[in-house]
Amino acid sequence: MFSLVVCLATWFLIEKTQLGAYLRAATENPTLVRAFGINVPRMITLTYGLGVGLAALAGVLSAPINQVRPLMGADLIIVVFAVVVIGGMGSIMGSIITGFALGVIEGLTKYFYPEASNTVVFVLMVLVLLVKPTGLTGRAA
Repeated sequence: MFSLVVCLATWFLIEKTQLGAYLRAATENPTLVRAFGINVPRMITLTYGLGVGLAALAGVLSAPINQVRPLMGADLIIVVFAVVVIGGMGSIMGSIITGFALGVIEGLTKYFYPEASNTVVFVLMVLVLLVKPTGLTGRAA
């Protein structure tokens, strides 16, 4: 439940606040945003700090479940990539929905057919990309 609140708060910050609008504009055209008097390097530093804080929070939340070791998140990077691709590149809400849905699907697969639990995410990614190449909530460029 806590992770859902953190995900939705992050989505709200980026999609519905003025700071999020500045951040999205700065990623598209930093020179123009700087011309409006916004300190883009400070915004990038703030964004990096928020990302590091979220990563630290994820590590703290996963510590009771997984063994704590220096490379404890390395095995999840490819799964996170699949979540972002399935959800749609650039869609935070798509990634949130896909992440929770794939967590449930992978958990059910581990219960009913453990041998397929490591590949179910990638099979779903291939199926989604065959049907909708932009992902579930992505838009065509």
